[in-house]
Amino acid sequence: METGMDDLRQKYLGLISGAADEASLENLRVQAVGKKGEISLKMRGLGKMSPEERKEAGPALNALKDEINSALAAKKSALADAALDARLQSEWLDVSLPGRRYRQGTIHPISQVTEEVSAIFADMGFAVAEGPQIDSDWYNFDALNIPGHHPARAEMDTFYMHRAEGDERAPNVLRTHTSPVQIRSMEAHGAPIRIIAPGRVYRADYDQTHTPMFHQVEGLAIDKGISMANLKWVLEEFVKAYFEVDAVDLRFRASHFPFTEPSAEVDIRCSWEGGTLKVGEGDDWLEILGSGMVHPKVLQNSGVDPAEWQGFAFGMGIDRIAMLKYGIPDLRAFFDSDLRWLRHYGFAALDQPNLHGGLSR
Repeated sequence: METGMDDLRQKYLGLISGAADEASLENLRVQAVGKKGEISLKMRGLGKMSPEERKEAGPALNALKDEINSALAAKKSALADAALDARLQSEWLDVSLPGRRYRQGTIHPISQVTEEVSAIFADMGFAVAEGPQIDSDWYNFDALNIPGHHPARAEMDTFYMHRAEGDERAPNVLRTHTSPVQIRSMEAHGAPIRIIAPGRVYRADYDQTHTPMFHQVEGLAIDKGISMANLKWVLEEFVKAYFEVDAVDLRFRASHFPFTEPSAEVDIRCSWEGGTLKVGEGDDWLEILGSGMVHPKVLQNSGVDPAEWQGFAFGMGIDRIAMLKYGIPDLRAFFDSDLRWLRHYGFAALDQPNLHGGLSR
């Protein structure tokens, strides 16, 4: 019995290994373990054996059947992989070729507004700076004068990265603002400096006007003799250029941010006549950003002498100002990947925003 099973094993393992296609493999399966296959017939013969013979032959036949089935499955998978490789070699497609029968893609409003903001501030001498989206607790909080008890540092508001068991260091975070880029830029380049830092930021919030991932742009100007008057002029020029109006009224309201002193929320005069935002007219006020003079401790933490240098900083949500300018009602739709929404609110791919030709065309 043992010799017969060894012969069957060698026979079918050799045939399976040499099968050229799935049809041949299926024939071998039927011959070996099909209803009338050789191994199946031997298993039926177990009932005619004595208990002692059955006790020895049963496990051996089951092991043989399992081995043949495993070999069949492995060969079938190998044949499928080989067929796929052959198709990939013969049916390749150059995905970098431009589409011919499909609608032209559009620029997402977030990308468009980021380019608009960058163009406006570049005209005022601000460079664009970038930094990591996963940053240390120091750059995201401590260097910005945000104390350990501040609500922004709570796990209900901030995404902390996993930390290995026993690691005593403060965990890294998904940055909650782009202010760490200001610290890194001052460390790298010192003063004077004039930058904006657009990019993705993360906070644990989700509703019509908040998402866990959104976009901010922050500005920083450090020099000698800079005052709130310079900040006011920069923001006025930005709002006029961005909303494409000739005049604006800004209102500064006293506020508190750990990284600026004094701090101010900035509102713009507007009207909502007919449900449409009109900037620079009307009796309503709309908050658009936070700002202030950079706190001396922040300068010191960045390696800049606060006795010699001073400056201002501001920050605003790119998603929010995109919603205001282009009448987009729900922030969550920015990230739904709905082609109908993208075609409606998207921008022509070749229209590069600039102050001379017009930001939005």
